Amino acid sequence: MNLARAAAATLTAVLLAGLAAGCGVPTEETAREIEHTGTATPAAPTPAAEASGPVTEKLYLLRDGHLVAVQRRVPTQPDAQQLLAHLLAGPTPAEQDTDLSSALAGTTAINSATDAAGSATVELSTALEGTGRSDDVLAFGQLVCTLSSRPDINQVVFTRQGARVGVPRGNGSLTEDPLTCADYINLITS
Repeated sequence: MNLARAAAATLTAVLLAGLAAGCGVPTEETAREIEHTGTATPAAPTPAAEASGPVTEKLYLLRDGHLVAVQRRVPTQPDAQQLLAHLLAGPTPAEQDTDLSSALAGTTAINSATDAAGSATVELSTALEGTGRSDDVLAFGQLVCTLSSRPDINQVVFTRQGARVGVPRGNGSLTEDPLTCADYINLITS
């Protein structure tokens, strides 16, 4: 019986060697690094990882075409520019798992956000000016509701090169007037 086992083991080893040789992959004595020869698609920027801290910030993201308030814990109270950066980073992976998204994903049309005397000013480039389309309305709703969620910001205005520009309210009408989250109340869901 030992002779039968030895013959089976030898046959198995010969078959495995034949299969390895037949697959076209040469064997090597030592490991080596494999060189990448293809062109990789760069990964999309990912939102900041969920942070924890003593301060709660409120961002407005989207689900099923509606604005949804999301609370995040952060180390310090963000100013308008930091809050804008957090919003533009989009939903975290955990938020994405709950079907949250953003109409602002990938936008480069927002230059800055500043706050003073109870008002936030968002400086736009020409690319994000309001057309009244539903995705524009949602994008501006996200910006206004997020910035005005701070207790010290009562209204938000939009400018381009320092001059006010018309942006859509929740009903699609354009205005250059200061906006509040109430202007988008018809788009907010819990």
